Amino acid sequence: MSERFKAIVIDNQDDKFLRKIEELDTNSLKDGNVLVKVDYSDLNYKDALILNNGAKIVKKYPFVPGIDFSGTVVQSEDERFKKDDRVILTGFRVGEIYFGGFSGYAKVDSKFLVKSPNNISNLQSMMMGTAGLTALLCAFAVEAKEKLLMGSKVKEVLVTGATGGVGSIAVMVLSKMGYNVHAATGKKDKNQYLKDLGAKNILDRSELGGESRLLEKGLWDGVVDTVGGEALTKILAQTNPGGVVAACGNAGGVKINTNVMPFIIRGVKLWGIDSSAASMKRREFVWNEGSKLIDFKKLEKLTKEVSLQELLETFPKMLKGETFGRIVVNPNK
Repeated sequence: MSERFKAIVIDNQDDKFLRKIEELDTNSLKDGNVLVKVDYSDLNYKDALILNNGAKIVKKYPFVPGIDFSGTVVQSEDERFKKDDRVILTGFRVGEIYFGGFSGYAKVDSKFLVKSPNNISNLQSMMMGTAGLTALLCAFAVEAKEKLLMGSKVKEVLVTGATGGVGSIAVMVLSKMGYNVHAATGKKDKNQYLKDLGAKNILDRSELGGESRLLEKGLWDGVVDTVGGEALTKILAQTNPGGVVAACGNAGGVKINTNVMPFIIRGVKLWGIDSSAASMKRREFVWNEGSKLIDFKKLEKLTKEVSLQELLETFPKMLKGETFGRIVVNPNK
């Protein structure tokens, strides 16, 4: 079987970075043992970096980016996956070292795929994508304070970068879990948007800047931090005894200037979240159980669907901080 399809192809020739939409053939897809017709992908910050200049992540060109996709199995050499099975892929270096989802078809290793739950559509799975998977892993880490770690009940939870893809879904999920969610953002015009998602209180992100003492007044039982840098330094000093800080981003910088006091005096847990390397068992749990915490009607309102051409016009806005919510890519549009 051979099918023609459109894909975004990036190239780096003589130090000149190029990106364009090309027509490819399924015979040109050499990776993996499962061929999938891609219905949807999505735009993550890492995707935007790769589309911009390869981000020193992509090593071989020409290349098809896109770290997530959902679609339907066309051919499979693995008996676990049959023709017409609906599948989801997030992470596993797809879109980084293996051809990715900004494409009408993708061929990947079967061990990267999760069967889509019956209760969500292919569109809904990409409304979530890596951002949703990351947000849910963070939410479960915060919940672990009172369940897995048998600590005191979680009440006050902070989410930084709250208007972003991960932050928006985290606000929604944590509020549904019954926590008082405090959403930190630099976008004052999005306050009502965050309240509609379930935030009880809105903080200006500047409140998390500046010098931090060794320990500050305890404010948070749990934190989902998508920012890192200076903000994370202050957050650790403000976290209550036994609190969990789920760190999943570095938009504010990769360095933190902290000390041992939050950890040895208050028992604060700094919990790193790397959704791209999450085990298959955790992924299956999150997609099947965690997705029940998502209000897809709300998520649909904060999701914008774009074509491949529109994606090329949209990713620079994400790098400038001019987007919010979720951006779903329809490669067949």
